[in-house]
Amino acid sequence: MRKRGRKNHVPHYPASPKDHPTVVILGRPNVGKSTLFNRMSGRTASIVKDEPGVTRDRIYAEADILDKMVTLVDTGGWEYSPENETEKGINRQCHQALDEASLVLFIVDGRHSPTTGDYETADLLRKMQLPAILVVNKIDGPKQEADAVEMFALGMDNVVMVSSVHGRNYDVLEDMMYEYIPDSAKILPEDPNNSKSDKEATFEEQEYAPRVAVIGRPNAGKSSLINKLLNEDRLLTMDMPGTTRDAVDTHIRLADGREYVFVDTAGIRRKSKVQKESPEHMAVSAAVDTMSRCRVVVLMIDADGDIAEQDAKILGLAVDRGRAVVIALNKWDLLKGDNEKQRAVKERVKEKVAFAPWAKIVTISALNGKGVHKLLDAVDAANETFSKRVPTGQLNALFDEIVMHHPPPLRKGRPVKLYFATQASVRPPTFVVQCSYPEALHFSYQRYVENRIRDVFGFDGTPLKMIFKKRARRGDK
Repeated sequence: MRKRGRKNHVPHYPASPKDHPTVVILGRPNVGKSTLFNRMSGRTASIVKDEPGVTRDRIYAEADILDKMVTLVDTGGWEYSPENETEKGINRQCHQALDEASLVLFIVDGRHSPTTGDYETADLLRKMQLPAILVVNKIDGPKQEADAVEMFALGMDNVVMVSSVHGRNYDVLEDMMYEYIPDSAKILPEDPNNSKSDKEATFEEQEYAPRVAVIGRPNAGKSSLINKLLNEDRLLTMDMPGTTRDAVDTHIRLADGREYVFVDTAGIRRKSKVQKESPEHMAVSAAVDTMSRCRVVVLMIDADGDIAEQDAKILGLAVDRGRAVVIALNKWDLLKGDNEKQRAVKERVKEKVAFAPWAKIVTISALNGKGVHKLLDAVDAANETFSKRVPTGQLNALFDEIVMHHPPPLRKGRPVKLYFATQASVRPPTFVVQCSYPEALHFSYQRYVENRIRDVFGFDGTPLKMIFKKRARRGDK
């Protein structure tokens, strides 16, 4: 008997879209593609809102269909005859998804009659000879099912009427999909010698590649960077703000064996410019949340544009969340030959991000790839220091030196004592210093201690969390 798939497991990221059979979800805007995608993948990877055009990029996620694993692809709203540049860009993304499809779920809105575009799309799938299932969505009961009989006129062999919101007939859809997925996609049985269950395993233990969030203001070149790393136009790029909506996970595997999960995010504008409850507001919230789930944050800054206060605020969001950071000055090729402007841009950036002087600044051109490998080296270094641990003996030897050369301040005429230091955790590196009167340690002295740790043990690229704690005396409870 087939087992129904687990829909709330920790997500694993495919080594490439072709490692598993690829199931492409296709349909006009606002027919419920992203809702079905989120239900199948067991996570909210796509933003869902009751208006067309929210999803624009191809979004990948793994899903288990009964006991077989597939790679799901959510696509933007498909228009058979696109009219504007945004629609044309989304359609190119859809065509690229169809080129790698093993199965297509063609989603239509069962509350309305099929459109001319629906008929043309059905004809296209037949001409491409792609296995396809017509999924008539937003059908909540028998009455609506009877009203949707017009959909059979599309002439597709496999038809199922579902409600992706409520899960109605979802099991029927899974059974239909199962027949098209090869047995080679079956999930291997779990190792009985592995004592840890999925629920007990942490996200970091299951994550085999470091997650890297790419953040910045609109049009800074975030999607262009990931497309260059992929050597394909998977993410929609246009010279207009708001092109990217979802936080899109993209697995990158380099020829030298290095692997990453890059997360493209929406451009973050000032709050005053973003309308509440709009798709952009939801996208910005997703971008901010993405930082907390990543090890390294790459802040993309348009070197040829105005270095604004907003860039510093975006960096502050990453620092507040304790993430390792690399700053990428993009479009550096546009400043080629203008040494004075290059120096001015670097000085301006350093001035704006003075609160995080440990963040490495790299100059790149995302479009032509210049400097991208240098950026990846910086990401590797930041990820390494983000997870670095210092032996307690070495740490306390440094503290002996600190006390000798730069004693703590006095409190009521008596020096504050630093007794013992230890590294409590990593990601970010967190140090606990036991002392006599932590409240008497001025911020400047705490920063001095932090900088000494950073300089001696090489903690560039990551924030350090310092906790100065009063040592409990004997008898204290």
